[in-house]
Amino acid sequence: MAKKSPLCNAMKKLMTTDLVFNKELISRYDKAGPRYTSYPTAVQFNEGFTSTNYVENALRTNENPIPHPLSLYFHLPFCNTVCYYCACNKIITNNRKHAAPYLKLLHQEIELQSKLFDKDRVVNQLHWGGGTPTFISMDQMSDLMDFTRSHFSLRDNDEGEYSIELDPRECDAATIALLRKLGFNRVSLGVQDFEPEVQKSVNRIQSEEETFAIIEAARNEGFKSISLDLIYGLPKQTAESFQRTLDKVISMQPDRLSIFNYAHMPDRFKVQKQINQSELPDAATKLIIFQNNIDALTKAGYVYIGMDHFAKPDDELAIAQTKGVLTRNFQGYSTHGDCDIVGMGISAVSKIGDCYAQNFHAIPEYEKSIKSGTIPIFRGYKLDNDDLLRQYIITQLICHLSLKFSELEERYMIDPTEYFYNELQALKNMQDDGLLVLDIEGITILPPGRLLVRNICMVFDKYPRQSTQEQSFSKTI
Repeated sequence: MAKKSPLCNAMKKLMTTDLVFNKELISRYDKAGPRYTSYPTAVQFNEGFTSTNYVENALRTNENPIPHPLSLYFHLPFCNTVCYYCACNKIITNNRKHAAPYLKLLHQEIELQSKLFDKDRVVNQLHWGGGTPTFISMDQMSDLMDFTRSHFSLRDNDEGEYSIELDPRECDAATIALLRKLGFNRVSLGVQDFEPEVQKSVNRIQSEEETFAIIEAARNEGFKSISLDLIYGLPKQTAESFQRTLDKVISMQPDRLSIFNYAHMPDRFKVQKQINQSELPDAATKLIIFQNNIDALTKAGYVYIGMDHFAKPDDELAIAQTKGVLTRNFQGYSTHGDCDIVGMGISAVSKIGDCYAQNFHAIPEYEKSIKSGTIPIFRGYKLDNDDLLRQYIITQLICHLSLKFSELEERYMIDPTEYFYNELQALKNMQDDGLLVLDIEGITILPPGRLLVRNICMVFDKYPRQSTQEQSFSKTI
């Protein structure tokens, strides 16, 4: 263990507010690794965890002295066109009638799931994802929200975080007005890239005008937060072309931005075979784009939350990070770490108590389970004490950039220097590289390490070391 650093706590905190882009370090550490939207990651989920296990665990959470509030996630998988980069579980169809039988099944799952949770457990967070949630009609949207409200205790005071993913090509001002009326107060819009040649290469033609129109409509309706998604590393992108897209996006002044590195894995996601691999930007170009993103957004006043996410300083994500209450789940960074997450629809993931559970991916299996009156669990995972300990560590590092050993001693009754002897030895190389400070008090991630936080977290992930199978993850940068 290194001796206590002479840096005082105030200086440590100051140092972690900035970013340092060290090209040599980033190139050296840029390997594949988890994004840690969960720990353990979904790779560890197994079919030995069944619907019975899920039900038992869900019912048990009602017995907590103060039961956790709920977060509801609904997966609406339909899209009328396919984007070639997409890695989501989706159903491509032009026939809007295909949504009706799926929604009927989803209503039935809502009814089944609602019976597991006491009615006084308020829904503090709700999210519709996909696919394209607005593929369904306005009447179907209203029916789905009304049915949800009749079975769960939704907030009616606009204090919850109720969000929806939008494709600007699949909604208009009337849709936005309806969504606000239904209780949504946050929207996330897919943009990816505004360059015509890039859009054509990934089969997503979306004009700036229709994107601006939806943002303007959301602001007129009083949505609290507008988030935009971009992807770099797509075919035909250059540093100059992506900068043009970024400049346009900054001019729109979204509250949050997610800028993801495209992971080309055509063997895993078949639709990606439509992309011409020879047109993808090389690693050096992607690094330049990445650095330009950081420079432009920090200059524009955005705070780097971490893991591709930026937010305005007054956004709830930035405030939550400042207050030390930021968390991370399958929707990314979140301000509601105290919620049990109930995922509904195909492939949706739940986190209830100390368990993860995932629904069946395909409609036939999902339908068979629902019609038999069974929660449609395909696989899951029950965390043991060591998992919970490592989950806490990874969450602290990935959200708050520091870890106090005294908190581990108090929470888990361990001596961190003994329990994690090997891990702390491994961190010494990262300390020598200037990524972090390791001392008797704990771990503090320094500015050069902020961009490599996934690598730091991987030191505490025991599963890759135990596995003999190759695991498919995106690059850490």
